[in-house]
Amino acid sequence: SMASPALLMRVVASAYSVAEKAATIVRNVMAAGDLGIVEKTGANDLQTKADRLVQMSICASLARKFPKVTIIGEEELPADEVTEELIEDGHCEEILKRTCPAQYTGIKEEELVIWVDPLDGTKEYTEGLLDHVTVLIGIAYGGKAIAGVINQPYYNYEAGADAVLGRTIWGVLGIGAFGFQLTEAPPGKHIIVTTRSHSSTLVNDCIGALNPDSVIRVGGAGNKIIQLIEGKASAYVFASPGCKKWDTCAPEAILHAVGGKITDIHGNAFQYNKEVKHMNSAGVLAALRNYDYYASRIPNTVKQSLVP
Repeated sequence: SMASPALLMRVVASAYSVAEKAATIVRNVMAAGDLGIVEKTGANDLQTKADRLVQMSICASLARKFPKVTIIGEEELPADEVTEELIEDGHCEEILKRTCPAQYTGIKEEELVIWVDPLDGTKEYTEGLLDHVTVLIGIAYGGKAIAGVINQPYYNYEAGADAVLGRTIWGVLGIGAFGFQLTEAPPGKHIIVTTRSHSSTLVNDCIGALNPDSVIRVGGAGNKIIQLIEGKASAYVFASPGCKKWDTCAPEAILHAVGGKITDIHGNAFQYNKEVKHMNSAGVLAALRNYDYYASRIPNTVKQSLVP
């Protein structure tokens, strides 16, 4: 008889289905028209009914199946009873069929930390920039992002009434990443993707120093990593605090699974153990290829301004 799949593969397979359920909730809240917007720390830091319901759905669904896993979500929510309709019990069979990389076969539940951003790009969601929005479920072990799921609830939303909405990208270090077409940015072009709503002098000075051919300003860390893996941008540069561990964990796992690299502005790896502080204080630098080219050109003045 076949051994039951390794814990990691079961967690990823469940996270895949949980993310698809999350996408349905995101679309339903938007379709119903009442977003229930709350300002957290200001006009650029918003929470909607979708953020709240999706986080409840993801955390409760995964906690029910994997009770000893640490799950850290963006939103601070009251510990309400979660209604059954928010629970997703399914899993992706395709993922369960994959062989778990040997270095992860012995993982125990209590060794995993799951970082959840229920709705990455909330501001864009409230403004109708729906292609910027992602649902992020990142899985960490030993402080390192090792697997991730990114769902784009509105992928294809401009393709007409008959288009199938949404897609789910998943990846595991040592296996690869799936659900998209891996594409490299045009060679010799320096296309920088950066923040849309959190710009600053420092952010812009840093980009200027890289002498880019063009700059794309979009919302959401998940969205920015997708720009890299689909070849629309060559580097993701954000010389500012503001990004959090739940923004980078899932995207990092996907990017690293296909040979890319993400660090802070100093080149330090992100840590994802459960005790770590949530803020990525020293910004973000990422590329699918040629990471060193961009890292070597970050000005010292920028580095000195951003303390890890």
